[in-house]
Amino acid sequence: MFYEAKKLIIATGIKDILPEIKGFKSTWAKSVIHCPYCHGYEFRNKKTAIYSNAEKALHLTQIVHNLTKELTIITKGTADFSEEQKAKLKENNIPIVEKEITEIIHDNGAVKSVIYKDGKTEGFDAIYAQLPFEQHTKIPETLGCNLTEHGYIKVDELQKTTIPGIYACGDNANRFKSVANAVRSGNIAGAMLNMELAQELF
Repeated sequence: MFYEAKKLIIATGIKDILPEIKGFKSTWAKSVIHCPYCHGYEFRNKKTAIYSNAEKALHLTQIVHNLTKELTIITKGTADFSEEQKAKLKENNIPIVEKEITEIIHDNGAVKSVIYKDGKTEGFDAIYAQLPFEQHTKIPETLGCNLTEHGYIKVDELQKTTIPGIYACGDNANRFKSVANAVRSGNIAGAMLNMELAQELF
């Protein structure tokens, strides 16, 4: 089946790639969360894990530290921090656990504890997880739209992709994942596409 259009807005979103951890899917977006700006207020002052490593973990930890001081970084293996970074984390009483999680124990999506690969458990109320993602559809690439080095559809300030007549908006074209930002970019894409159409038809 083929469709024809003078212009196109791609607003197909992205798909998070969940790890093969028992209980992860049941807690994702409930108490295993990705964004302190979206979910942080609900979990302020709670015992919280940062399931990440290296610079990404440090960046997220700095933000979440404003919401809770009960923080632990779980690095999924050997911690990749400089000595200066480790000292800063120690200064802020943030322990580093160099283990992998094999299971998340929860009550209807509410995290209670994690089980590490070595069999030991530790209690948490929330877990921030930074996950890889992929475009929700291959349509943008099939049409020739370029992606950024991080995997987002490449757009300019007017939400135009690298292919004339095609716009993209929302999470598929921006790393700032929020409803407000998706609405903003969608508003720009719609307005610019309409203006382009109006000018061509005038």
